[in-house]
Amino acid sequence: MCFLSCSRVFLPISVEEYQVGQLFSVAETSKDNTGGGEGIEVLKNEPYEREGEKGQYTHKIYYLQSKVPAFVKMIAPEGSLIVHEKAWNAYPYCRTSKSNEYMKDDFFIKIETWHKPDMGDQENVHGLDCEMWKDVEIVPIDIADRSQISEDDYKPNEDPAAYRSEKTGRGPLNQDWKTELANNPSSPHMCAYKLVTVKFRWWGLQGRVEKFIHKQERRLFTNFHRQLFCSLDRWVDLNMDDIRRMEDETQRELDEMRQKGAVRGMTAKDE
Repeated sequence: MCFLSCSRVFLPISVEEYQVGQLFSVAETSKDNTGGGEGIEVLKNEPYEREGEKGQYTHKIYYLQSKVPAFVKMIAPEGSLIVHEKAWNAYPYCRTSKSNEYMKDDFFIKIETWHKPDMGDQENVHGLDCEMWKDVEIVPIDIADRSQISEDDYKPNEDPAAYRSEKTGRGPLNQDWKTELANNPSSPHMCAYKLVTVKFRWWGLQGRVEKFIHKQERRLFTNFHRQLFCSLDRWVDLNMDDIRRMEDETQRELDEMRQKGAVRGMTAKDE
């Protein structure tokens, strides 16, 4: 049995803008979480075409020693805390799978995302059957709501409630920003619908770890999109050619950063 949740991330950004902003922010976040022997290694980043679907394929390895809870590290063999991530970005649809060679078929995370130019009010945008859909937990994410992040994760320079974009005039996002945007539908807006499926089959730990993973994914989605919006002026003028050059540079930087310095980025918080 797998646990499913659907996060809905509403943003004052257009679907077209988000394609660039997401890739820019992924590159920046990768650098923020790499160092001290941990982090991200990019194995492949190349175009793909399969069964009429085309886009960009990436294969990354995540070295996660400090990113998993202590109760897992206590029993996990050396070398097992490595996750392979494969992503097929056929924007505006994206599919990502995460797996572990040690656990094989007993562990996977699948994230399917639709980016839609709406107010986040579509039901079952992923087209699940009724029986499966009724068990999906819906998770609305408000990037301007500080109560949705921990004090440890809060960064003043990544606070949408305080940030104003000089280039676009967007922000700061007040308490009623979503209502105001709904009343002005000509303004850029979109929703990322992220369906997360988690399977972790390990006797005695299954429910606890699956719950932890879902909570961590929500944490990642929230912090990532807060950062994305608050870096708007850094990427809003870029195009996809700029992004591909940046990705090539980032791949070389990650290889160097992973081998030196201290562990960086978010660490796990045990429940």
